[in-house]
Amino acid sequence: MDELLGRRMPHSVEAEQAILGSMLIDPACIPAVIERLRRDDFYIEANRDIYETILTMFSFSQTIDPVTVLDQMRVRGVFVENRSQAYILELMQVTPTSANVREYVSIVRDQALLRRLVQVSGEISEMVYAGEGGAELLLEAAEQKIYALRQGRSTGGLIPIGMIVAQVYEQLNELAEREESIPGLSTGLVDLDSAILGLNRGDLILIASRPGMGKTSVAMNIAMHVGMKTKKQVAIFSLEMSREQLAVRLLSGASGVDGKVLLTGRLNQTQWRRLAVAVDELSETNLLIDDNPTLTVADMNAQCRRLKDLGLVVVDYLQLMQSAGNGKNSNYENRQQAVSDMSRMLKIMAKELNVPVLCLSQLSRAGELRSGGSRLPQLSDLRESGAIEQDADVVIALYREGSFNKECENPNLAQALVLKNRHGDTGSVDLLWRPEITSFQSVERRHGDRPE
Repeated sequence: MDELLGRRMPHSVEAEQAILGSMLIDPACIPAVIERLRRDDFYIEANRDIYETILTMFSFSQTIDPVTVLDQMRVRGVFVENRSQAYILELMQVTPTSANVREYVSIVRDQALLRRLVQVSGEISEMVYAGEGGAELLLEAAEQKIYALRQGRSTGGLIPIGMIVAQVYEQLNELAEREESIPGLSTGLVDLDSAILGLNRGDLILIASRPGMGKTSVAMNIAMHVGMKTKKQVAIFSLEMSREQLAVRLLSGASGVDGKVLLTGRLNQTQWRRLAVAVDELSETNLLIDDNPTLTVADMNAQCRRLKDLGLVVVDYLQLMQSAGNGKNSNYENRQQAVSDMSRMLKIMAKELNVPVLCLSQLSRAGELRSGGSRLPQLSDLRESGAIEQDADVVIALYREGSFNKECENPNLAQALVLKNRHGDTGSVDLLWRPEITSFQSVERRHGDRPE
């Protein structure tokens, strides 16, 4: 349509040809190209076919030169008699040098982004004129499309396996160079890290328990650890506790000062010193807190899209959230469906933002009423569960016998029951609950209180 109206779609013939010519002249530059370009970044169809042929050959470690590429083009059915051979020779002749291939790639990427911006603008206009939903729904769809462009990817489409394996290979190289032995972000609880391999990008991690077991505390422990260790932004959405209440918990955990003493303000000199250090440490992190109790997943997603260098999203907690546009519904079946829809949207958000989303959830009382004496939580105990257990990549249930029986052998011993784990086995991890600072620690890694 744009071409018919006399408007030239953004593209650079010269840069596209120079990239292909560089790959034919110097195969050593191919990894640098395929790491940043995909087939659709090329505007000219013939260039797309040649690039995809080279990409496929590279994926199978085949020799790449003008002769072998032409032969593979015949095999793939994209060879045009009397034209393809002449065009391949032309590509090599018009390429000044392969040394500047990264600059050529940048030009092609920019032009491709401009074309996608034109395409997305048209799609948004069509949705508006077609009346597909209300203004809020259309705004959410528009933001999602623009965000996908900003992140350097489309909102859909098939990707060649060559590009995917190249990205995975690069990720494995990065992992090999890291000091940590886990692929995801550390929770600060080493035994739990070993069980779930940390908090991985795109994962929805569910921490569930009955009230009073400490799910908010463990979430704040993890958020604080990620914020301090990675310096990445951590978005915390609290639908139950206020910003100030969360801040007190964070300060108590960071300083080792009893939370009750902290609330009175009657601290001794040592405690004031500890608190001052904790304030400085927390102030240097990028923890961001929103305590709006009427938040929807769409609201959270929109806020997170605007954050740079986002590392983790924490949601406290699932059953308090409102479904977009409707709020909470008292009808059980409708509410169960709404919670299931929200868990699915949280998983989509984790994938779209490419960060782990840590969501807290309530457990039903089924465990307390279960016959046989065992109160240990099960997946089926997830309250208004619906499809929650299907959407989550990891489900962790917290349990403390001491919350039911104060006379038990160790009332502060807690269990993190890994009920679902897409990255490994299920099982139980022992944790130490420190009620005075509302914090959890690994049992084997406990170092005691801070020195006076």
